[in-house]
Amino acid sequence: VVERAEQIRIGDPLEAETQIGPLATKGQRDNIEAVVAESIEQGAELKTGGKRPAGFDHGNYYEPTILACPDQSIRSTQVELFGPVMSVIKFDTEDEAIALANDTSFGLGSGIFTENLSRAHRVSAKIHSGIVWVNTYRAISPISPFGGFGNSGYGREAGVDAVEDYIRTKSVWINTSSEPMTNPFVIR
Repeated sequence: VVERAEQIRIGDPLEAETQIGPLATKGQRDNIEAVVAESIEQGAELKTGGKRPAGFDHGNYYEPTILACPDQSIRSTQVELFGPVMSVIKFDTEDEAIALANDTSFGLGSGIFTENLSRAHRVSAKIHSGIVWVNTYRAISPISPFGGFGNSGYGREAGVDAVEDYIRTKSVWINTSSEPMTNPFVIR
């Protein structure tokens, strides 16, 4: 994973060969820098990245970063950074992995990498996340709902579920016959 992160091409997002561009704002970059620094102070091990890339004096660029975290108490595991930072925690069992994934107030997206399809279904059903990717990441479609659980946003984007956030269903029954209303307490 470290090797792949180090091969990511940073650059101008308008250039075809660029794989990662700058962050949206200086504030976002500053927040990521602060969280990474705090995480290292708390015991996370910096495996790669963790700084602004050389040669990018303009823009809000930040290197793809991987932190090996001893446990879920590390700051980077408890916040949504929306930047190129991956926090990795070792686990021994499937149940432990699920518990780690769910030990946060956030639940926007999660990823499972496995060769076992039964495990993919079982684990994805137990993870509290608005979207679960299996053997892929960040794949989206305009017909599939996207949104989080817990503190990860409100509602859904895309798909029928997004439309339903803007509507309320109501039933209205109108008797148009000239007959008097039947007894509403009797079902026939």
